[in-house]
Amino acid sequence: MTAPDVTTAFETRQEGEVARITWRNAARLNVLDREGMEALSGAIRALMRRHDLRALVLAGEGERAFIGGADVRAMVGLDPTTARGFITALHRVSESIRTLHVPVIARMAGYTLGAGLEIAAACDLRVAAADARMGMPEVRLGIPSVIEAALLPSLIGWGRTRRLLLTGEMIEAPTALIWGLVEEVVPPADLDAAIERLLAAILAGAPDAVRAQKRLMRDWEEATTAEATARGIDAFAAAWTSEEPVRRMEAFLNRRRKGG
Repeated sequence: MTAPDVTTAFETRQEGEVARITWRNAARLNVLDREGMEALSGAIRALMRRHDLRALVLAGEGERAFIGGADVRAMVGLDPTTARGFITALHRVSESIRTLHVPVIARMAGYTLGAGLEIAAACDLRVAAADARMGMPEVRLGIPSVIEAALLPSLIGWGRTRRLLLTGEMIEAPTALIWGLVEEVVPPADLDAAIERLLAAILAGAPDAVRAQKRLMRDWEEATTAEATARGIDAFAAAWTSEEPVRRMEAFLNRRRKGG
């Protein structure tokens, strides 16, 4: 079997670069072992150096899974020390997504389980095929759901989080949409077209403003309302350190004058 790997592709568009990272382990539902986690987080962190980057699409190879979880064959031999290193490596994948300076879209085909759902939760937006299934089965394997599972209550509420984590049940994509776990569900054949529409909407925004918005929303997660408001004032003022607001606003006013 070909060793699992990570493929990064770039598309040059008028509005800037779009990156696509694909984790390739389709023969095993794109599960992640320690080496795969480090390779994936390294590929995402490398994008930090690309100042023309506008968005990232994160996908799994094939249509059977986005990421089918952490590799159970790798976990069965862990001890308390190696378990800490293993789960920390997985956390670094999600943390690299959350700290990346551009929006990250998860392309969720097939199964998204355990570690895969934590990674998807760390993404900014999630688009799922209508036949996709997702869940957090860790308790059925004798371990708790941890790290970025902590993001789930803000997405779906505490009650639904408890149901996912305490039962280990899987849910279908239409249910995930109702719960707020994904932002869009489309027929499998339309998955890539839906992602293209989402990319076009992101690219229509001003690059610096989109990046500032992502940073600000991350701050909001851990701030009080007063702190979040203060940081928003700082971010608004900082926007005028570039020419982007004036250029964009003048273009808007010109279109209004012309009846556009």
